[in-house]
Parts: sequence; C-alpha cells; structure tokens
Amino acid sequence: MGEIKNISAEFHKKLAMDTFNKTWDLLDKTNRSEAENIEMIHTAHASRYHWGQVGTPLEFQRGEWQISRVYAVLGMGESALFHAETALKTCQEKGIGDFDLAFAYEAIARAYSILKNNAEKEKHLALAKEAGGKITDEGNRDYFFSELETIS
Repeated sequence: MGEIKNISAEFHKKLAMDTFNKTWDLLDKTNRSEAENIEMIHTAHASRYHWGQVGTPLEFQRGEWQISRVYAVLGMGESALFHAETALKTCQEKGIGDFDLAFAYEAIARAYSILKNNAEKEKHLALAKEAGGKITDEGNRDYFFSELETIS
C-alpha cells in the first residue's frame, strides 16, 4: 500500500490517535444513534489505517482489536471474528504478549459468542484466561478479567 502523498508522519499519528480516541468515546456512549454506529465503524478503520502508515505491530494489533470490539458491540460476529483473528495473528507473528495477547483471545471468544459457536467460544475463553493470568500489571490483569466476564 502506498502512502497518501503530502501527509506527514506526524499528521498520520495525530489522525490515528484522534480517531482511536473518538472510537472509544462512541463505544462508551450508551445510546448511540444509527449514524453514530456507522461513524464508530469508520473511525475505528480510519485509526487502523493511519497507524498502518506510521505505527508498530503493537498499534496494528490494538487497532485490529478495537475494530473487532466495534463489530462485536454492533452484533456483527463475522466481522468481529475476522479482525480478532488478525489481532491474534499479529501477536503471534510479532511476539506480542501480556495484555494484548490476552485481549486478542478475548476478542475471538466474544466474536464466537455472537456467532453462537459455544465450542469455539469456550476454547478461546480458556486461552484468554491462561494468557490473562500472565498479565504482569495487577491493574491490567484485573481489568482484563472484568472484561472477560462480560462475554455471555
């Protein structure tokens, strides 16, 4: 993929961070409109695109995870699964562990929950719990397990 001409690395980084944060704002909103749901999809993808121009594999992984969460919140299981699997693949190929690996498994379990595939959901919940137990920061570990409990 070629970079869009005349956009500096600093501007890509700013856009990546701003759209990532905007996506979180929308995810946290309790009563989103249909237009805001669509905006949330676009901001998540925009963030990942801009990180793709200037970021590291860690930002790529986190962007894929965030896109997966957006689709999961919207009940779009196949899209959530695609991006969750991409997040996990990035972790595996780039040696990313800890918090991010645990959340990659969490995203896959969440997607399978939406897709009503209980066997795969349980398999990935177990992998998520195993990875989550290895999160070194206690606050991050507690947060992770609180998020894991929201998967039905």
